[in-house]
Amino acid sequence: MNELATAASVSPGRRVWLRFKKNRRGYWSLIVFSILVVISLLAEVLSNDKPLVARYNGELVFPILKTYSEKKFGGDFESPADYLDPFLQQQFEKDGNWAIYPLNRYHYDTLNYFATSPNPAPPSAENWLGTDDRGRDVVARLLYGFRVSVLFGLALTFTGVLLGLITGAVQGYFAGKTDLIFQRFMEIWGAMPELYLLIIFASIFQPSIGLLLILLSLFGWMGLSDYVRADFLRNRNLEYVQAARALGLSNGQIIWRHVLPNSLTPVVTFLPFRMSGAILALTSLDFLGLGVPSTTASLGELLAQGKNNLDAWWIALSTFMVLTMMLLLLTNIGDALRNSLDVRRKA
Repeated sequence: MNELATAASVSPGRRVWLRFKKNRRGYWSLIVFSILVVISLLAEVLSNDKPLVARYNGELVFPILKTYSEKKFGGDFESPADYLDPFLQQQFEKDGNWAIYPLNRYHYDTLNYFATSPNPAPPSAENWLGTDDRGRDVVARLLYGFRVSVLFGLALTFTGVLLGLITGAVQGYFAGKTDLIFQRFMEIWGAMPELYLLIIFASIFQPSIGLLLILLSLFGWMGLSDYVRADFLRNRNLEYVQAARALGLSNGQIIWRHVLPNSLTPVVTFLPFRMSGAILALTSLDFLGLGVPSTTASLGELLAQGKNNLDAWWIALSTFMVLTMMLLLLTNIGDALRNSLDVRRKA
């Protein structure tokens, strides 16, 4: 009796979480992915060409927060200090002076003018995964590129889910002519050549993350909209919806309070796979040169460099491993989430 009472007292959300935790592969994938996201958000602290904090001539300075000139540390010019300069490093090694550097001493766009190896340079103690064809550190490019991919995927997933929910809810709840008009519009809109439009806009406007987000959001909502529409069509005639109508609730109240909470299963299941698709879309466009500017850290741009520099195997191999790991983790999370939302499974 106690077990039955305990099982009955478990909330639906708690029950889903318990099912999710039972899937060890999905649960640990979520933990690992979350850790990697947090690490990427701390990229400026972990991988930077500026010291976190330093002491020079009795004064504490924070180069990571403020730009100092070379003259500040005994140099000859007013230009921004290059902390990879052996002269500046010797200055911080003098008595009473010190500097604490990040774990990796390169930013994603750092050019080491004092490097001794030609670019692209193979992995070494200075550059753990080597450098690209411009001399930029591959570890830093991967770390910042991972962050760009994740944040872009989250943003594109959010806009796609929002548009998909709105259009699917309107079609499924009102049905009839409203559904018919939306379906014909989606057929026409879905037939438009997305890649050609991206090429045209990329030639007209300056490539940027914002432009890519807007263009991909215009097409990324239709898949989810169909699932939401199907759930709303099924739920709109159920008894609890008819009871809500009989009580005088407006259509907006019925959709928001009653139908939508019971139609979220495809939405939640869709999230990790939608995010994987967004990351792949950004990577593919960057690989083709239609994505973010070349100055921005990008996994697709690294893959393109690997293709163009086959002898520099470390570029393509490391990027492929990071991309594969990211997509594999998201797929495991999506599978576990789908299984946890299956009402036929017990908590």
